[in-house]
Amino acid sequence: MSTLQERIDQTIANVADFPKPGIQYKDITPLFLDAKLSNEIVDAFAGISKGKVDAVCGIESRGFLYGIQIAQKLGVPFILVRKAGKLPPPTVSESYDLEYGQATIEVNETYIKEGMRILVHDDVLATGGTAEACAKLIEKCGGKVTQFSFIVNLEFLNGAEKLSRFTTDIVSLTAY
Repeated sequence: MSTLQERIDQTIANVADFPKPGIQYKDITPLFLDAKLSNEIVDAFAGISKGKVDAVCGIESRGFLYGIQIAQKLGVPFILVRKAGKLPPPTVSESYDLEYGQATIEVNETYIKEGMRILVHDDVLATGGTAEACAKLIEKCGGKVTQFSFIVNLEFLNGAEKLSRFTTDIVSLTAY
């Protein structure tokens, strides 16, 4: 029997030269075609996070897909972190740099309570910019990031270094 990591690696599609030449894109969407594997992924994340978090923040949009299931499995709230302008007020925002420009994400500031322990979940850890911006949002609202989780960590981009100032509990189910 193969390990969870091996099954994830076998299922993720590698797409050459997407979204631009020279990039080897890791497409996680085939994971959703396998209900058993998806349930095992949720169970693995929930097992790692049990007792460590009071809520899960999922980053738009792929962080929503497993993030809400992880929160439900843990019996904790799920908090959406969305692109600017997508949530009704009151929101707090954080801007961050992208490869070619800047982006802004927001959260409803009333959903994160003072001292709340938060798991930040997204699909892929690349440079860490989006997850770092999410962690800053959480801190602005009085919460504390106690864990990050990702399906994939693109280790060569060193994103975990950017996140380690918030917590060293940075989990991924596979890495490249």
